[in-house]
Amino acid sequence: MQTKITRREVLGAFAGGAACGLAFKPALSFESGITLASEKAAALEMKLSLSVRVAETPGAKDKSSLTLRQLISLARSHGYKALCMRASQAGIRTPAKIAQQMSREIRESGLVVSMVTGDLSVPRNNNQGPDGLRNITPYLDLCEAFGGNLIRVCMKRKEDIAWAQRAADEARERNLRLAHQAHTQSLFETVAGSLRVLKAIGRTNFGIIYEPANWMIARQDYGSNTIRQFRPYLFNVYVQNCRLHRNGTATANTWSRGKVPFNHVGLWDDGGVDFPDVFSGLQSIGYQGFVTVHQAFAGVMPIEQAVKRSAAYLKPLTVSFDE
Repeated sequence: MQTKITRREVLGAFAGGAACGLAFKPALSFESGITLASEKAAALEMKLSLSVRVAETPGAKDKSSLTLRQLISLARSHGYKALCMRASQAGIRTPAKIAQQMSREIRESGLVVSMVTGDLSVPRNNNQGPDGLRNITPYLDLCEAFGGNLIRVCMKRKEDIAWAQRAADEARERNLRLAHQAHTQSLFETVAGSLRVLKAIGRTNFGIIYEPANWMIARQDYGSNTIRQFRPYLFNVYVQNCRLHRNGTATANTWSRGKVPFNHVGLWDDGGVDFPDVFSGLQSIGYQGFVTVHQAFAGVMPIEQAVKRSAAYLKPLTVSFDE
């Protein structure tokens, strides 16, 4: 007698095996009609990107414990296709010649740049974060220098919407896009607020960086149903993980819930973000963009070990299944 197996069970089995270092390449046929054909799955696979944030010193987003060459080597060794650049490696204040040289090193390694974050205020999400929208040109120049087409921005106040429209219009002239991370203490702290802002901006080249952990902290429904609502706007995916705990060692400040304590955990750990549901939602909208490992791993495990294990956990989740 055959047993009916769900998508979640398939993904869970793959993810568990990957976390243990097992190689999964089966051809599966179930009563439900789910079939995995390796050739087709590879063609429909999302692409993994490694954020240079993984090497940033805790609490100091301007310092990195690894060089660009070390990050390139780490990404290539574990199957990542891109780097997500931040100002800890290069930003709008980096001399153009240095940025161009770094770009050449990335391209010659076979990697691409999935996105750029041009200054320190954007990831710090402080009151200066939205300033880049008021003078977007240097950020566009940086993005072009790295051969990318996506720039992360920050929005904190209602008046930032008009500046985002103007910045998006300038970016469109150069075939570039802007995106805002789902992030606490921003106009994208809640699902409903994010949708309102995206609709108010009303630019096809302005979208969202979906990041479920921040929405989990803000007690938002971040799962499959939410993902489907953001289909027209979903430009990039960030993944990091934590467990909410009243005695957590870390704290996130939110506008909607005040201070929220939590513990940092690996992507593969239970009790945090429901990644099988997240990737089921991404598959349901046909997302084929970058999935960026965005987590700072201090307190979890050494950087190389965490980067390797994250890739092993994520790769099976990025494969599309026929239903």
